[in-house]
Amino acid sequence: MSESPYKTGTTHFGFKEVAAGDKQKLVGEVFTSVAGNYDLMNDLMSLGIHRVWKRYFVGTAQVKRGDRVLDLAGGTGDIAALLKDRVGPEGEVVLGDINAGMLSVGRDRLTNRGLVGGLDYVQCNAESLPFPDRSFDLVTIAFGLRNVTDKDAGLREMFRVLKVGGQARVLEFSEVTVDWFKPVYDFHSFKVLPGLGKLFAQDADSYQYLAESIRKHPPQETLKTMMQDAGFERCSYRNLSAGIVAIHTGYRV
Repeated sequence: MSESPYKTGTTHFGFKEVAAGDKQKLVGEVFTSVAGNYDLMNDLMSLGIHRVWKRYFVGTAQVKRGDRVLDLAGGTGDIAALLKDRVGPEGEVVLGDINAGMLSVGRDRLTNRGLVGGLDYVQCNAESLPFPDRSFDLVTIAFGLRNVTDKDAGLREMFRVLKVGGQARVLEFSEVTVDWFKPVYDFHSFKVLPGLGKLFAQDADSYQYLAESIRKHPPQETLKTMMQDAGFERCSYRNLSAGIVAIHTGYRV
């Protein structure tokens, strides 16, 4: 059996072609660099609207009190905190992230907010999750799938650890659907954002990569097909803010 092309070939790192085996390390360096300014990064990238998107993402998820939830690429804990409120004291939220720096920031921030019980933190690779089959009622990933080298493997793993009847949700920057807005969005992404990153975080390169990574992410219909191929059923998506982001949903039935 031949090796996966994600292990032996090349892939994109932003607009650059790199050895597939190097992407994880390169992405890790970006997020280690921006971990302390992660909320600032999202504010700059979305003009602050990411907070509304995240609330809608969790508020419309299939989740109830007592559920066990996995939030992948959990970053600084924004989604985990919202999910914890939904599952209540009897539920559990596992925050998973491949980057130790991001995981540490998330744990510290949630602990400082008094959120301790029912929260777990696991450093893990979305392509090979350290959880048994059918472990979670809901699996989420917000603004993280585009940084996974083998997205198909990540989606298959999300499906594997999901219980029958469970829901998977992906919140990600996507393809703008309004033609007149595309040049405005491109100008913000490639001119304004790196400049703001340099000004506020002394790190223009990481912000340039993040803007490029959005353009390389599969558009809405392609990602929907990828979820179906991973085993999910009743797959759908909803565009927010003219397709700047989209919420993809799939179920294990």
